[in-house]
Amino acid sequence: MKVLVVGANGQIGQKIVKQIQDSEEHSVVAMVRKNEQKEQLEKEGIEAVLANLEDSVDNLVKALSGADAVIFTAGSGGSTGADKTLLIDLDGAIKMMEASEQAGVDRFLIISALGADKRENWSEEIKSYYVAKYYADKALEKSNLNYTIIRPGALVNEPGTGSVWAGTEFEYGKIPREDVAKVAVTSLTAEQTYRKAFNLISGDASINEAIKRL
Repeated sequence: MKVLVVGANGQIGQKIVKQIQDSEEHSVVAMVRKNEQKEQLEKEGIEAVLANLEDSVDNLVKALSGADAVIFTAGSGGSTGADKTLLIDLDGAIKMMEASEQAGVDRFLIISALGADKRENWSEEIKSYYVAKYYADKALEKSNLNYTIIRPGALVNEPGTGSVWAGTEFEYGKIPREDVAKVAVTSLTAEQTYRKAFNLISGDASINEAIKRL
């Protein structure tokens, strides 16, 4: 499966790209915004494509050429305002969904946020971020795509443990970005994750076992 990683230069995106690149099951195309990022990836032997989530849907369709699946892990980042969050985390995500439908790319995974599906769980400090995630997730669920929505808890840069908890109940927790990346890559072909959304935090089950329980 050829996987387009949207947000490939982000902290989770970089880990997803590396894991797919090292796998024998899939191949990766990293979608980045800057030419210097593309050149660096290509020096590392990673196929890359230039595209911007603020581009037109038609331009995003071109970025999907040859892809079989999308992992969307792009975000505007914590240093931007609510306007950029809505443009990237919400409208950018929806445009990528529309582009995927037009390009005939059926498999679409998105990295959302823990508890984003219920307003009572939203943090007031980053409410615009949760609004964006909530409506992007809703749009994906209503699309014709074979989706998976992964809602990780508080992200940390500790080494992955390979042990997680995944389910629809809400329980606050943390999780290493490396484990989120591994769950996303594993979910690509895991039928238990098809057309499903789940919360994800560190736990006591292996990633494969946690996914089997969904």
